[in-house]
Amino acid sequence: MTSVRDRARGCLLGLAAGDALGAPAENLAPEEIAARWGVLTEIERGGTDDTEYTIFAATVLLRHGHALTSEDVARAWREEIVARLDGPMRGAGFSELGTVEALRRGLRPPLTGRWHAHGWSDGLAMRAAPYGIFAAGDPDEAARLAETDGRVSHTGEGIFGGRAVAAAVAVAMTGASPAEVATAALRAVPEDSWTARSLRAALDVAARTSRPLLGRALHDAVVMAHYPWTDLAPEAVALAFAAYTAGGGEVEASVVIAANLGRDADTTAAVAGALAGAGRGEAAVPARWAERIGPVAGRCLPVVAGRDVRDVADEIVKGM
Repeated sequence: MTSVRDRARGCLLGLAAGDALGAPAENLAPEEIAARWGVLTEIERGGTDDTEYTIFAATVLLRHGHALTSEDVARAWREEIVARLDGPMRGAGFSELGTVEALRRGLRPPLTGRWHAHGWSDGLAMRAAPYGIFAAGDPDEAARLAETDGRVSHTGEGIFGGRAVAAAVAVAMTGASPAEVATAALRAVPEDSWTARSLRAALDVAARTSRPLLGRALHDAVVMAHYPWTDLAPEAVALAFAAYTAGGGEVEASVVIAANLGRDADTTAAVAGALAGAGRGEAAVPARWAERIGPVAGRCLPVVAGRDVRDVADEIVKGM
């Protein structure tokens, strides 16, 4: 029987591995990835901000537990991110950059997530997994905690993406099937939201499309091709869940499918890896990938430098 600790470690290792595998494919189309790698299956370099923000979110969560407030999260951003910046912020997405500027201007949540123009980004979805681990088996609480965090940096669809991921991880932590996990994600967001519509469309494509044709079919179904940026939460979350279900909930298959879909590939592969790792446990993460996952460098968030996702997973389990 897979223990809660094994699932927590699998979740964050899967996330970190997906982040690292998908990083070189970010902003590419499936055809470009195929031309360059055939199929991208091996980690070439370390992860990006996804893993570091996940560790940061877990750290703040563990200080406050279920009593976490948006002001707690904003205070941590001000004291541990904004106050440590010396020059421009490195490796962050538009929503994070906008949040930093909003905090510098003295705004408080939820205005910090509404002030900038990127509240729809996948920046919350990429860091929402710890809430699902912490509230394992309780998708409503996991989604609530993710939204509490998200009000600092996001609004609308950006928050819905985080809610979907957190709720899904909470259910995956029970060993539920990919179909049950995807259902939990849909239940965590408004039925008529862009996020829900994209999720349903992507899951339908994944269920009826063979893997060689999956990338193009998913792009046609959910990708906003005319929009210049790739970090749209409804799009990234939909691609991640499609990869997870198409991969049958297996870590390697889910992460590889997600990374080879391109677009915001580090985030989509990280989310797919978190879902699959939570469902299958630490041993299901390929050893060759796990060996490449060490303490983070803190290139984006110096405050988390030296932290290892395995230790963070253990801390979350102890704090449950």
